[in-house]
Amino acid sequence: MKSFLIAAPSSGQGKTTVSRALMTRYVSQGLKVQPFKCGPDYIDTKFHETVCGRPSVNLDTFMASPEHIRQLFNHYSAGADVSIVEGMMGFFDGYDRERGSAYEVARILGLPVVLVADARSAAYSMAALLSGFINFRSDVSFAGVIFNRVGSPRHEAMLRQVCDDIGLPCLACLPNDPDLEIGSRYLGLDFSTEKTSTLNSPLQLCWLATKGTQEFSILKSHTSTLKSIIARNSESFSFIYQETIDLLGPDVSFFDPEKDVPALDDADFLLLPGGYPEKHLAALRDNEPCRETIRRYAERGGRVVAECGGMMYLCQAIESDDGPDGAYPMCGVLPYTISARREHRHLSLGYRSFELFGREFRGHEFHYTQFLGEGSAQPESVCQVYNAKGQPVPTPVFHHNNVLASYTHLRPADILFAASDNRHLDN
Repeated sequence: MKSFLIAAPSSGQGKTTVSRALMTRYVSQGLKVQPFKCGPDYIDTKFHETVCGRPSVNLDTFMASPEHIRQLFNHYSAGADVSIVEGMMGFFDGYDRERGSAYEVARILGLPVVLVADARSAAYSMAALLSGFINFRSDVSFAGVIFNRVGSPRHEAMLRQVCDDIGLPCLACLPNDPDLEIGSRYLGLDFSTEKTSTLNSPLQLCWLATKGTQEFSILKSHTSTLKSIIARNSESFSFIYQETIDLLGPDVSFFDPEKDVPALDDADFLLLPGGYPEKHLAALRDNEPCRETIRRYAERGGRVVAECGGMMYLCQAIESDDGPDGAYPMCGVLPYTISARREHRHLSLGYRSFELFGREFRGHEFHYTQFLGEGSAQPESVCQVYNAKGQPVPTPVFHHNNVLASYTHLRPADILFAASDNRHLDN
């Protein structure tokens, strides 16, 4: 199996641009490409799926053990000609030094690393930067470097000299071309548009076999037989891991809360994932039959997991600066109001963990919206939530009837645990 990981010295170097370009190139050659993404990112995976025609899978060492990471990689790579893992942030940047980093994923899987370096403001200084990266750890190998934002043929020649001097293959040089850029907005990259940039220069990668041949026992042993219904559309309910869908089993159906009314009468479980509901408040408000159906299902004890945007949807209302209405009524399962107003915007970001039902739940949080109100209007959490370093954070967790709701996006095994009457599930 041919596979590699794409990394960079820091964020903003062009990892996603290069990843999509390589995926596009190999797909155009008739190869089956399996994409992966390091960390909890939901946006880049959508870019990958658009190009590859296969769901992209997250590899996150905060939420999964090394063994589980290897099982995920081997399972989803089955049948692929090429597997490409896009890193996150800087190569060695994790939640605690290199813990949780792309480096950790590369080491666990034995993947060669293709380094993407933004060269627009540097020439021979790249020698010091790159030699530092390739010599910092001896337990990963670097297949080469792709220089991004190269200014001229002369600039390219200088960068290739760097590679010759330090013994690192120069795999490609991408011009400083705005058409290759992928814009950003709101909580992350804009996945509503498609780009099909390709690398024009020849690219010869150093292929290395990955380590480990374990079967993917998590899916085989724990796939659910529940009748599960998932809210999903292109934006307002779009943040869901492919592993979560697969773990919930074959009897999974989807509905769009902006347009549809879910059939919940005989459903075992309802998942309301995150997304951007604050961008579609009028449509969510206008579909009152859907909101009422979900409210009745939750009130009669139906099992629900609501993550971030899904939790917001379960609240009494969401306030916004957009449109004339101000406050938009939602499902009313949780007696709180969420503010998406600019004056209340505050970034809450990071890994999260908490103890509930005798189990440690893990996930991550990324949002700007906040709870609105003072005193009794402020939410009361059923447990204390902690960040990756074990420090308490004010994120609330709600457990009402059989509804589990929070700003935390949960790892797939925790969602299955909550959906399955809280039965024991090995991590």
